[in-house]
Amino acid sequence: MGLTKYITEMAKAAKKAYFALTTVSAAQKNQALSFIAEGLAKQREAILAANEVDMNLARLQGLDAALLDRLQLTGRGIDAMIDGVHQVIALADPVGEMDEFRRLPSGMMLGKMRVPLGVIGMIYESRPNVTLDAAILCLKSGNSCILRGGSEAINSNRAIAAVVTSSLIRAGLPEAAVNLITETDRAGVDILVNLPDYVDVIIPRGGKGLVQRVNEKARVPVIKHLDGICHVYIDVFAATDMAINIAVNAKTSRYGTCNTMETLLVHANRAAELLPLLQRKYDEKNVELRGCERTQQILGDKIIPATEADWSTEYLAPILSIKVVNDVNEAISHINHYGSHHTDTIVTDNLPHAQLFLRAIDSASVMVNASTRFADGYEYGLGAEIGISTDKIHVRGPVGLQGLTSQKWIVLGHGEVRL
Repeated sequence: MGLTKYITEMAKAAKKAYFALTTVSAAQKNQALSFIAEGLAKQREAILAANEVDMNLARLQGLDAALLDRLQLTGRGIDAMIDGVHQVIALADPVGEMDEFRRLPSGMMLGKMRVPLGVIGMIYESRPNVTLDAAILCLKSGNSCILRGGSEAINSNRAIAAVVTSSLIRAGLPEAAVNLITETDRAGVDILVNLPDYVDVIIPRGGKGLVQRVNEKARVPVIKHLDGICHVYIDVFAATDMAINIAVNAKTSRYGTCNTMETLLVHANRAAELLPLLQRKYDEKNVELRGCERTQQILGDKIIPATEADWSTEYLAPILSIKVVNDVNEAISHINHYGSHHTDTIVTDNLPHAQLFLRAIDSASVMVNASTRFADGYEYGLGAEIGISTDKIHVRGPVGLQGLTSQKWIVLGHGEVRL
């Protein structure tokens, strides 16, 4: 079977499965999710073995450290996946919720009902856990999905998808509710994003190049973020220990994630005090520092001069750009100009400055006195996330169950006719 026919037939089956899911109860969906959690526990060693095959091949192919970090699964990672399934089970099923009812002058009642988006095409790189996150979130929200992971994770994805498929069958749900494209030809992406008759939404999750390519070629609506140029701004009123802890964690907790800080902004009146303390912390972690002129004056010749390009670069590596700013307004201007509208944090004990920052920063997640690393569906209590959106329509930030649904109008009449 040719690649186009293979993916088109899969999309047709997914569409049929979606319509079948519209009448499935929350209890049935939760039962399937429980079976998935059981299956992950039982197949733990098989999944880890499949992942080790992918890791060995990736090392031979010379994949960089950030991609290897995203690709690797551990026993702790499997535990987190299982916990994510249980969190999704515990969440209320949004499908069928009705609200905003009001009586019209005609006597009819008008309201809204929450409904699934339909067939979701998920295109992603490296992270095998996305296979699970996408499957469970789509299932709980009544969507069917077509998953196209990267070739570097094909063995891991197959092992996880096998658990999902067997659980769907065991629960009496349509097998085609969750589909994994096992052909690794990159042309499959172009085919999938050009099937508007069968696919309702595309969600790309991966590097900037992948997301740009999908966005340029797709004839299906796309929910996306291009990159994660996240900032921490240390205000003049920041508590010293808190500022240091947040700035270090936001950068060094993990380097290969989209919610990792890439630029640190420090108020000019605190820079001489805080930057040497932070430099020692970053040196312990072997983080390369690139700074503005004032940063270099404080920290000396060891600091690499930051270029204009550094302010708009997502490193995904132990590299950090640092800029000294005069006040909170300059920090806000810098973030809105150079940032990617993903996640940005202010560290301050000044309430007016915090409120100004929250209002003025044009990002999907804006934080006060917290690490950017918390910008994550799991941490937000969504159970898991299918991705993070920096779009303003239809959903923004971590995309969980609510983000995978929309609303339709509901009209309840008593025989009214329009004159």
